[in-house]
Amino acid sequence: MAKEGGAGERKVEAPPPETEGIVWREDAGRFETPDGEAFLQYRILLGRDGGGAPPPPPPAAAVMDMVHTFVPRSKRGRGLAARLCDAAFAHARGRGMRVIPTCSYISDTYLPRNPALKELVYKDGDPHPKPSSM
Repeated sequence: MAKEGGAGERKVEAPPPETEGIVWREDAGRFETPDGEAFLQYRILLGRDGGGAPPPPPPAAAVMDMVHTFVPRSKRGRGLAARLCDAAFAHARGRGMRVIPTCSYISDTYLPRNPALKELVYKDGDPHPKPSSM
């Protein structure tokens, strides 16, 4: 469950140790460090079954497109990018979402180091996602 913070921030209650201190900013579509300098930007895509205007999809049809991870040069080498990814993947798993690893850090570095998380990756044949209006 999430807990409201200030200015649209939510902190995940009882986070796994590797995600401690990472803030979920639902309104901004990102996970970030408390100072906001390091972040993982995402967008939510919604499932679609093909023809016509589909009814609103159930939450499980949502897909999280992880588009960008940024850590300022002064904070690199501390594992912040991995912690941001840990939080985002835990969030997606907890909500039954698939992920699209658009960010090259996630696809080329993070997922090869965490192969068990590949089960969450959106695959061809899954219901086609489209951008949400969220």
